[in-house]
Amino acid sequence: MTLQRWARALGQLLLGLALAWTGVCAAPAGAADLQVRDDTGQIVALAAPARRIVALSPQLLELSAAAGASQRVVATIRGADNVRWARKLPLVGDAFALNLEAIVRLKPDLILAWESGTPPRDAARLKALGMPIYWSQADTFASLASTVQRIGVLAGTAPSADRWVRAFDARLQALRQRYSAQQPAVRVFYLVWNQPLITVGGRQLINQAITLCGGRNVFGDLPVLSPTVSVEAVLRADPQLIVASSPGSQAWLRAWTRFDQLSAVRHAQLVALSPDLLPRMGANVLDGVQQLCGAIATARRAQR
Repeated sequence: MTLQRWARALGQLLLGLALAWTGVCAAPAGAADLQVRDDTGQIVALAAPARRIVALSPQLLELSAAAGASQRVVATIRGADNVRWARKLPLVGDAFALNLEAIVRLKPDLILAWESGTPPRDAARLKALGMPIYWSQADTFASLASTVQRIGVLAGTAPSADRWVRAFDARLQALRQRYSAQQPAVRVFYLVWNQPLITVGGRQLINQAITLCGGRNVFGDLPVLSPTVSVEAVLRADPQLIVASSPGSQAWLRAWTRFDQLSAVRHAQLVALSPDLLPRMGANVLDGVQQLCGAIATARRAQR
């Protein structure tokens, strides 16, 4: 093998490794031109960039726009239509049921679906349609960025997606440098739901955000992503900050004021965050992280 041929082969190998690392797969000869691996490990292959995309979650709708593909989205679901640019899009269901007949009529060349948030019966019916489906389970900062990159590949908007990812990574690093080393760590109780009492735990983006902001999730050691806990467990943990980011947050937080033995109550550190930022885990998630970091920094000062 000549030096030139050896260098070419090495270059192709390195390119293949780099693409595999980001979830983008080089297509074999004769296969579709555009391929990525989704979060379930399945290969999604297109012969040409997607022009008609159906986004079946609010998160994926926002990440499509981050990838520069908002003009390619032709439908979404109820709950995602509060995104300003998407308000006129047709709705093909909600978080509880999908209208598969409406999806078929739209003739999408790519469906973006939430792996754990799609009802199992609808997920099976979607797969039976035989249309290209990208199954997403983006629940870390890194997976959000890689999802944008992969959508960019499938939509033919990779340069736009790459620009967004670079800006996202830079801002994430700046937030980490500013807040993560702040001491002491603030004990945080994140209130997801009031009745039953649900919080966050395990390998969950909100849990990661609390740590990044210099906090400690009092239920972060629980392996379940959305564990149910008791009032007694919260009282034992004695959080210094209670935060919520659901539509009913204000009323839920007021209900905790009767427990004046809690540090968060004594120091008036019960904070409602935007329901459209951190919990959505979409393109604007870092705005939600910034809100959370500010609340944790304020709670730290209040304890002094």
